[in-house]
Amino acid sequence: MQKIKTLGELKKSGYISKTIKDELRDNLIAKIKKKENVFKGIIGFEDSVIPELERAILSRHNINLLGLRGQAKTRIARQITELLDEYTPVIEGSELNDDPLNPISNFAKNMIAEKGDKTPIAWLHRDERYVEKLATPDVSIADLIGDVDPIKAANLRLSYADERVIHYGIIPRSNRCIFVINELPDLQARIQVALFNILQEGDIQIRGFKLRIPLDIQFIFTANPEDYTNRGSIVTPLKDRIGSQILTHYPKSIELSKQITAQEARLSKHQKENIRVGNLIATIIERIAFEARESEFVDSKSGVSARLTISAYENLVSTAERRMLLNGETKTFARISDLAGVIPAVNGKIELVYEGEQEGAGIVAQNLLGKAIRNEFTELFPNPAKLKKKSANSPYDNIVNWFGEGNIYEILLLETEKQYKKDLESIPGLSDFVEEYNPKLSKNEKLVMMEFVLFAMAEHSLIGKSSIVRGVQFKDILGSMFSEQNLFKDL
Repeated sequence: MQKIKTLGELKKSGYISKTIKDELRDNLIAKIKKKENVFKGIIGFEDSVIPELERAILSRHNINLLGLRGQAKTRIARQITELLDEYTPVIEGSELNDDPLNPISNFAKNMIAEKGDKTPIAWLHRDERYVEKLATPDVSIADLIGDVDPIKAANLRLSYADERVIHYGIIPRSNRCIFVINELPDLQARIQVALFNILQEGDIQIRGFKLRIPLDIQFIFTANPEDYTNRGSIVTPLKDRIGSQILTHYPKSIELSKQITAQEARLSKHQKENIRVGNLIATIIERIAFEARESEFVDSKSGVSARLTISAYENLVSTAERRMLLNGETKTFARISDLAGVIPAVNGKIELVYEGEQEGAGIVAQNLLGKAIRNEFTELFPNPAKLKKKSANSPYDNIVNWFGEGNIYEILLLETEKQYKKDLESIPGLSDFVEEYNPKLSKNEKLVMMEFVLFAMAEHSLIGKSSIVRGVQFKDILGSMFSEQNLFKDL
C-alpha cells in the first residue's frame, strides 16, 4: 500500500477509511481470534486491567487509567499503538493528518479541489500516530487546541476572519492518532473544561471561529487517585465524558513483582554474564516494596512505585560488581551484605508521612530492609518468636551459644570470595543448620543463605549486630545492646 502516491491510486486500491476507534477495535478482534498477546511485557494485569482495557477498546471508549505511580499506566498507553494499522494514508503536507477520503481541513479540501486524483498521498507509520502530553499547571488552551497567530496573519496578509490564521494546538495535530494526557488532575480545571466539546462532539472551537473540525482521536488519560496530595482533581463533567475508567494496581504477589523487576532492570552484558543474583536476594528486594506499602511511615496515598525495586536491583548488582572489580575477581554473586547498596534507591522512592520524616528517610529505608529480611526468614526457617514460647531446645541454640561465648564475626563489604567463604564456615553449626532446612542449595546459594541466617537472627534479636568501618559485626546480643549504631548506617 505504501507504493500508492496519489489519491486516484488510493481510490483504485479499494482502500476503506476507518475511524481510529474502529481501527483499534478491528485489529483487537483479529488478535483475540488468533489468541495473540496484545499487551506484551505487561505483567500481573492479565485477569484485571487487560480485560477491562480490551472491553473499553471494543466499546470504542476514550479511556482513563487511574492508579498510583509506577503501575505501568503510560506503558500500557504506548502499547496500544500496536493495535493500529502499520501504515495509514494522509494528505501530504496536511497539519491535521487528513484522511484522503474524508478531509477535514481547508488545506486538504482546497488541495483535492485543485489537484483531484493527483493529490499527493503520504503514509504515517503507527509509531508516528502516538502523541503524549504531560499535564502541568502552565499548559494553556492555545497549547492544546490552538490560537490565532498574528505573525502568520501579517506575513500572509490575511484577515483575522480567515481560518488560515489559526495555529493549531497539539490536539488537532493529533487527528487520527492516539493522544495521551499524563497526570490529568494536574491540568487546571478551566483547561479541562476546554476538552468537553472535543470528547463529546469530536470537534474544536478556536477564538470564536465558526468552524467545525470533526477530529478523530483516541484519547487516553492517566491519573493518580483524586485524593493524592493536593495537586488537583478531574472535574466531574470531564470524567462523565470519558467512556471507561480503569483502575490499575501493584503486583499482587512477590513472584509477579520479581518478573517485572527482572524484565525492566537495565543491566549491561558484563553484569548479566558475571554477576549472579540468587532467588533469595531477589525476593528480599521485592519484599522491601511490599513492606513499604504497609509501613506506617510511608504515605499510602502516594504509593510505592515498581521503580523502587527496579532501581534497588540495579544498585545491588552494581554493589556486587564494584566489589568484584576492586578485588580483581572476574565473577561474583550478590551477598546479603551487598544490600547496603540498595538504601539510596529506596530513599528517593518513598514519600514519608510526618512520623517517617521525623525518623528520616535513611532510617526508614534501613527498617524496611530489616523487616524484609525478618519476614522472609520465617518463610524458610522456624519462627524464633514462636520458639521462645516453648520450653524445648531451639534449633538456633548452637549458633547463639557460640556468640554467647564471646566470639565475634565480622563481614566486610569488600571481602574477597575466598575470605567470605572461610569466615562463614568458621561459625560452628551454621552450615549444618542451613543444610537441614534448605538441603538443595548450590555452594554459592548456601553461603548466601548462611549469611542471611546471621542477619535474620540479628533482626529477631537472637544475636547482636552493629556497623563497623566498611562492614558489619555480629556478636552476643548483650554485647551490642547498648550500641547506637544501626546496620548499614554511614556505609
